Amino acid sequence: MSKYVIEGSNKLSGEITVRGAKNSVLPILAASILNNNINIIFNIPEISDLKVMVKILKAIGCKVNAVDNIVTVDSRNLDKVRIPEELVREMRSSIILMGAMLSRCGEVEVSYPGGCEIGVRPIDFHLKALKELGAEIEESHGFIYCKGKSLKGADIQLDYPSVGATENIMLASIRAQGTTIIRNAAREPEIIDLQNFLNSIGGRIYGAGTSIIRIDGVNNLNSVEHTIIPDRIVAGTYMVASAITKGEIILKNIQVDHIQSIIAKLRETGCSIYNNCTTLKIIGPRIINPIESLQTLPYPGFPTDMQAQIMALLTLSSGTSVISETIFENRFKHVPELVRMGANIRTLGNVAVIKGVKQLTGAKVTAKDLRGGASLLLAGLAAEGATIIDNISHIDRGYERLEENLKSIGANIRRIK
Repeated sequence: MSKYVIEGSNKLSGEITVRGAKNSVLPILAASILNNNINIIFNIPEISDLKVMVKILKAIGCKVNAVDNIVTVDSRNLDKVRIPEELVREMRSSIILMGAMLSRCGEVEVSYPGGCEIGVRPIDFHLKALKELGAEIEESHGFIYCKGKSLKGADIQLDYPSVGATENIMLASIRAQGTTIIRNAAREPEIIDLQNFLNSIGGRIYGAGTSIIRIDGVNNLNSVEHTIIPDRIVAGTYMVASAITKGEIILKNIQVDHIQSIIAKLRETGCSIYNNCTTLKIIGPRIINPIESLQTLPYPGFPTDMQAQIMALLTLSSGTSVISETIFENRFKHVPELVRMGANIRTLGNVAVIKGVKQLTGAKVTAKDLRGGASLLLAGLAAEGATIIDNISHIDRGYERLEENLKSIGANIRRIK
């Protein structure tokens, strides 16, 4: 297993270009099987989750070619309906293949998904919605068997604005007979990106970015070229890197509208932020202000995927901060590791109280999940001495060439076996 070794206390300064969004490319790659045709997708991030999805697509018969952040998927020869169990268990996002496979093949067999263990993320919303579209679902011995040769449009009310469930419904209903309405739909930018992709291949979908999405079923789908939106969580992570090192970083290829909640909270800590639509400059504060109250919420609220990173920043604030995690109940796994580095954090249920300290100290720590691992890296950038982070395969799931980018702006970081 690879590790990161970080010598901290270096001020970061320079420019970084942000690649495509992990949480957008995975559902769009799943959608590439729908059109029985060729899909050319640009701005693809080089991350390990992408490699898993490519393996899945190849395993079910697709031809996939990845070169220089461009992936071409030819789904004309798709000939299998069973998703390999070992690949599904590597990546939770693989569950969105259910909707696409039902739409394309009328059936699918998939095991329960894996991924980061950040809490209970039931797929009940997905299964309930697919049943409402007419799918027959059987669960047995850790596998899910779905059949639905002639799905029909339905009016679906989600109990919670689940991103994955919203995506699965969109994928399943694009060819369904009649109209499907999703109420209380997720509003994330990645949902809009998926809608744009699906409409480009011939879908008739309206309302992404609002709480009500309408899908009018179609019969024919065509080939497409599509560019993935920038990754707002990667952008936010680099913004925190600038803040925690008192640095000065320019981010290129971003969509500022997608990161407004992150910008607002970093300004609260004292950061100076200047931006236009696609470029942002962030200057870290001399003194980091605490945040009296931060609550993670579905978009456009503050993203749960940025909670760990901003907690790392607040460990060095000049006062006491309070973070409430409302999305996942087990997303404080990074806290004991930050404490090993000298942080003063106490948790009770879904609330963390962070009392700022003057200095973090390098230590040997372990990444327990993707975003928690990123928070340890950020803490290491600011800490005194060497930080060694084990199990960085978690971090590789969501960040492209992370150590190379950080080195280019002044970080002392290296990867070792």
